[in-house]
Amino acid sequence: MTANLTSKATFDFVSVLSQAAAAYRGQRGTPPSAEILVNALLQAEKSAKQERLTYPFESLLGKWQLCFATGTKKVREQGTIVLGKGLYVPKFIRVNVSFNVTLAQDSDRGEISNQVEFGPVLLNLTGPVQYFNKKNLLAFDFNQMLISLFGRVVYNRPMRSGKVQTEDFYNQPIAKLPFFGFFLVTEDFIAARGRAGGLAFWIRET
Repeated sequence: MTANLTSKATFDFVSVLSQAAAAYRGQRGTPPSAEILVNALLQAEKSAKQERLTYPFESLLGKWQLCFATGTKKVREQGTIVLGKGLYVPKFIRVNVSFNVTLAQDSDRGEISNQVEFGPVLLNLTGPVQYFNKKNLLAFDFNQMLISLFGRVVYNRPMRSGKVQTEDFYNQPIAKLPFFGFFLVTEDFIAARGRAGGLAFWIRET
């Protein structure tokens, strides 16, 4: 009985996320509502914890387009953090994240690139990452900012807000760094919870 219920749950959330990815790309159908998608992500996260799933860093490599994200809000009476409703990223804004390996001898280390395109404006933040395979945690820090306008670079400098220098990044405890906790990784889409508690859902860039 338990096995059948687990199989059905797995099929349900994967189907919802697959539908969301296809609809966002304009391939077919309409996207699930924000409420349904959040529930599917929470179900995927619960399943990953129950099955103790782990994903290698290699499975995250490549370029991913942010499709959906939730914020968080603090409940004053209870002093707890709860998820916001979430929303699909508008099509006129492209938000991409890329993960690349920088050191062949250290397969758990690499670089993150977070890029936002809005009309002629492009903002790109880059920095180092370190992946903790047993917990599916990817720690990162942005230390370089590039801005271009109509394809012309108008700003490209180190960020003062970067928490640590790249050479010191790998010696920092993860508690002091921003991170994503990935709970679902497939060839077509990935999902994670951020340090602040919000959920994010990306689809592979095609």
